[in-house]
Amino acid sequence: MSKENNQADLPEHRDKRFDAVRDTWYWKLSKPVRVVVHFVIRTRNAYIHYGGIKGMYKRWKQKKGEAAKRVDFGTKSFPNAEERRREEETVFPREIKISVLVPLYNTPEKFLREMIESVQAQTYKNWELCLADGSDDKHQDVGEICLDYQKKDQRIIYKKIEKNLGISGNTNVCFSMATGNFIGLFDHDDVMHPSLLFECVKTVCEKDADYVYTDEATFTSPNLDDLIVLHFKPDYSPDNLRANNYICHFSMFDADLLKKTGLFRSEYDGSQDHDMILRLTEEAKNVQHIPKILYYWRSHPQSVAADIGAKTYAIDAAKRAVHDHMRDYYGIEVEVESTRAFPTIFQIKYPITGTPLVSIVIPNKDHVEDLRRCIQSIVNKSTWTNYEIVVVENNSKEQSIFDYYKELEALPQVQVVTYEGEFNYSRINNFGVSKTRGEYLLLLNNDTEVITPDWMEQLLMYAQRKDVGAAGAKLYYGDDTIQHAGVVIGLGAHRSAGHTHYKMPRQHLGYMGRLCYAQDVTAVTGACLMVSRAAYDQVGGLDESFTISLNDVDFCLKLREAGYLNIFTPFAELYHYESKTRGMEEGEKLRRYERECAHFREKWKAQLDAGDPYYNPNFSLDYSDFTLRF
Repeated sequence: MSKENNQADLPEHRDKRFDAVRDTWYWKLSKPVRVVVHFVIRTRNAYIHYGGIKGMYKRWKQKKGEAAKRVDFGTKSFPNAEERRREEETVFPREIKISVLVPLYNTPEKFLREMIESVQAQTYKNWELCLADGSDDKHQDVGEICLDYQKKDQRIIYKKIEKNLGISGNTNVCFSMATGNFIGLFDHDDVMHPSLLFECVKTVCEKDADYVYTDEATFTSPNLDDLIVLHFKPDYSPDNLRANNYICHFSMFDADLLKKTGLFRSEYDGSQDHDMILRLTEEAKNVQHIPKILYYWRSHPQSVAADIGAKTYAIDAAKRAVHDHMRDYYGIEVEVESTRAFPTIFQIKYPITGTPLVSIVIPNKDHVEDLRRCIQSIVNKSTWTNYEIVVVENNSKEQSIFDYYKELEALPQVQVVTYEGEFNYSRINNFGVSKTRGEYLLLLNNDTEVITPDWMEQLLMYAQRKDVGAAGAKLYYGDDTIQHAGVVIGLGAHRSAGHTHYKMPRQHLGYMGRLCYAQDVTAVTGACLMVSRAAYDQVGGLDESFTISLNDVDFCLKLREAGYLNIFTPFAELYHYESKTRGMEEGEKLRRYERECAHFREKWKAQLDAGDPYYNPNFSLDYSDFTLRF
């Protein structure tokens, strides 16, 4: 392709072509039709997702309740007089002085005053506010305001920088001013919750943390209660952090960590926080998350919170930060690409070492058309060629399936083995695994169909990592709604486990873009699960006491208990034609399912009581779409 054609595909050139189309008379004339069509599509998707008119009405009421509840996370959550007195009088077992670092640059007076006064309003009093001012000559009022506050409060330290050093350089000046044993990073136009520093110190003391972070909300200036985004985060998730800076605000860390990481690096200006957080959390011994909204990120026309396009250089800086982090800490050269969710939400492509054999294990009983479609999609679509398929035959009765088994004899990469005995999903898979030769195992349901040709590579790049146990795919029903995008323990009516984003439309971005990047999860479905043979053997394979249900979740929990991460990636996509309208099993099947749920709850009681680390406790366990807990 010529250079000119390449340039024509750049975003700025595409935007110009789209703008040209938008200015035409026929585009403007067709607007009513587009509005109607889009409304019909959205209504259809909602009808499918929420299960009809009643479900849509129920969800509307929930959303209405959520909108009313948003204000509870604003000023209504601030401590009252009694709570403030209790927090101010609390004596902690450790003496912790927090240096709050704020680089200033042409900060508007209103933002500056609200920022400073939110620090002064903290119930925890052992802090210092380090203000390094890189403002230009037209904004001398910034220094005047700061000096006025400094006269009245000696905990405020102000320094004028003669030459603007950029955001990293200016923040590094703040570091040089700091005398605290913990450091907090604060933006010049944002606001703290009055209990922020108290909660951070409480967590450090109770959990011996050397790095803590909180949930946050984005508000529309000037109203702190006009919360437009509530960001409830998972506990520390290294893969999430590489894919996007989900930790962001507020971060507080032991100052000694800087001896290992160094200060901010100007080559990552615009995403200097992402670079620094990647390095700090890598070196930290104990990263803790406080699941409370304690930081308010102001959205205004010049802020990244309003539009990343206001600072496009931040996108390239963030990509470099992730790439360089993986190179420097792990010796891995990864590819980092923006996703459809947001320019700074990334797909990370890990290199695959060698061409290991992948053994695909497919249990089967009858269902000839399902199995045929599954195997044909693997053979015809997969770009990974070094694989074997082991079909585990179990008590089929229809002649058609045995005829198909004879057809499969013509495929050298496929073998059919027979498991004799009553159905036990765990035992059948363990038996199938015993007949394989591969270094990597891929458990696969017979009612799946490959969509993305590189699905095995997308799973393998994670399964090959020494810190990863199971890697799971994104699965859709036949109507292009989501069947699987990761599993949360405790979710659902039986409080055992459930799928997030369940039945959402295929193109949905997910909560905070989660359907668009690979992430750490507690468990993935066994309908499509890749794991190394070494890890599979280490934890003893699937627990055969779970005959039908929850064996995959149990397996993933065993992997986590052994120290592995489990990964969900949306870049390996398959259809899973399991009937989503079949409803709950009845009779003995229902009783068996309930027995297995009870067995699961008993076996993993401690983990269930603690809550899923990747599912914020502010979310309801009754819904899969990140509905707030009421």
